[in-house]
Amino acid sequence: MREIVLDTETTGFDPQSGDRIVEIGAVELMRHVPTGRTYHQYINPERSMPDDAFQVHGLGDDFLRDKPVFKAIAQNFIDFIGDAKLVIHNAAFDIKFLNAELGWVGLPAIPWDQAIDTLAIARKKFPGSPASLDALCRRYGIDNTARTLHGALLDSEILAEVYLEMIGGRQPDFALSTADSQAEETVSPAQERVAQRPNPLPSRLTAEEKSAHAAMIDGMGENAVWSRFS
Repeated sequence: MREIVLDTETTGFDPQSGDRIVEIGAVELMRHVPTGRTYHQYINPERSMPDDAFQVHGLGDDFLRDKPVFKAIAQNFIDFIGDAKLVIHNAAFDIKFLNAELGWVGLPAIPWDQAIDTLAIARKKFPGSPASLDALCRRYGIDNTARTLHGALLDSEILAEVYLEMIGGRQPDFALSTADSQAEETVSPAQERVAQRPNPLPSRLTAEEKSAHAAMIDGMGENAVWSRFS
């Protein structure tokens, strides 16, 4: 099972009001384990950066001026995510922006059911508790000290750790393919010894149950299997 943990940074809150994506970061998981493959792209929003947004992620006009526009990177991004489930914190926000950008360049929208919303998972798992990414890092003891500003790739890497904790942690390796693991865990019948109890456990059958069992065996005839053990 392939999943992509994804985050975006934007110029604001509403693409229909002219806000644009300025950064995409993504981390690939395979069977709930990071593969090391990532996607990271800064994007020229073709508009000025509002100060409020700059204070969040630190991406300004001078830095973004020479970066590619979304149309230039759109197909590469779509090829990376493919049909994998997209693990996103507050998925409605990011999918809204991604689909707006894809629509503007004539590419198909991402289906809403392709997204897994970790914010919804956190609110269901910890009702009434803070569910921000920082709050979840504190809950699970995940180090996010490098996160002085929001950054799409860093946030994706942190979210991947949080997501794996929320669904139960990384799964152990069941492959048992190495010689060491086989040597440690395989015991032959010749090596296995079962100790005998010094004193047999007392029977839990009542006298009536013993009598009923004997009568049942008698009714089976001389060749009954039970007769061999009586």
